[in-house]
Amino acid sequence: MAALRQRPVAATEKGFGVIAASGTVTSASLARQRPPLFGGGFTTPLLVLRESALAHNIAAMAAYCAAAGVRLAPHGKTTMAPQLMARQLVAGAWAVTAATIGQVQTYRQFGIPRVLLANELTDPAGITWLAGEMAADPGFDCYLYVDSVAGVGLLDSVLRARGARRPVPVLVELGYPGGRTGCRDIGAAMAVAEAAAAAPALRVAGAAGFEGLIGHERDERTLAEITGFCQRLRSLGERLAGGTPPGELILSAGGSAFFDVVVRELTGGRAAARPPEVVLRSGVYIAFDHGLYARVAPGRDAPDGAVPGPALQPALELWTHVLSRPEPGLALACAGRRDVGFDAGMPVPLWFRKPGGQLTPAAGSHVSALDDQHAYVRLAPGTDPAPGDLVCLGVSHPCTTFDKWRVIPVVDDGYHVIDAVHTFF
Repeated sequence: MAALRQRPVAATEKGFGVIAASGTVTSASLARQRPPLFGGGFTTPLLVLRESALAHNIAAMAAYCAAAGVRLAPHGKTTMAPQLMARQLVAGAWAVTAATIGQVQTYRQFGIPRVLLANELTDPAGITWLAGEMAADPGFDCYLYVDSVAGVGLLDSVLRARGARRPVPVLVELGYPGGRTGCRDIGAAMAVAEAAAAAPALRVAGAAGFEGLIGHERDERTLAEITGFCQRLRSLGERLAGGTPPGELILSAGGSAFFDVVVRELTGGRAAARPPEVVLRSGVYIAFDHGLYARVAPGRDAPDGAVPGPALQPALELWTHVLSRPEPGLALACAGRRDVGFDAGMPVPLWFRKPGGQLTPAAGSHVSALDDQHAYVRLAPGTDPAPGDLVCLGVSHPCTTFDKWRVIPVVDDGYHVIDAVHTFF
């Protein structure tokens, strides 16, 4: 982290072409100098993170997990930003989740001590690297998924061939018909667990699943299906409990949309003799959004006896200039698919800003389409931005926005740049 604070930002990074060409720019220098985002030499389009929202979200999710009695392994693929992962760990996160062995390798470059690889690992080169990394650092833990007897055999054979010195903990992944990876039923999952228990290089540590793809709306049908899936996952955990030491069984689920259902279903019956450790893998919460997750994530309302959801705040804003007003009711802004995610909804206009600093709410305006470098902003009646004015866009699904930026300025509430976050996609 100290090295990242001193890492120079190149003039080739988006938004930094002017300011970085005039002198060395680092996270540390930005914290000292606090240049203004507007008029400080930054060019647009430029994605920024609001520090107040970041700090609030990290603390709010940590408090929610503590109150619910669950552990948090935030999904690092949301940001791929070690500076943010470090803050999550300091706030009490149990581990950082990864989706690929390449992501695990990146985390290890920055000293992340425990990783939950929420995926099967069938790449022999990756398994070989993992065996060596675990041997080199006895304090490093890495949990893997398994969902087939064949996958168990591959993992075990390569680990043993590479001289693995301690068993790798694995979570049996439960899926559902029509879903992605994961055993399709509990019977198949138990067969995989038995194979893993018999594999010398592996240790069965629990079960895991992912409910987020079952649906994308908080409607009655989706909630019922997610509840049923979590109940099956809990049943699998209960069947696995006899093969793990007391207090060591892990049940993991919880994307960023329905983690309240996961907490309710996986922590129910905590009076059992051997309750599992429930691990949430939510990642989006740190930045939240103005679109998909703002619509479906748990709110503060909760059933009697349940822990209210964290009151999360959108932290990402994309600022860019209006380029053209070619038709009434239409503004073309200089931001597009190269700058902002669009897989889960178009960016959301929040504000227009005049060169002198006057802000006008963009309520009622919307983005109808994106080209590679243009946003078609359909204007609400009475809204009349001019070429050269700024537009602030909120995002939907931050995961596919972070990956378009290698360096992201962090701003305070007065829009002074106080830090820069480096990403490693």
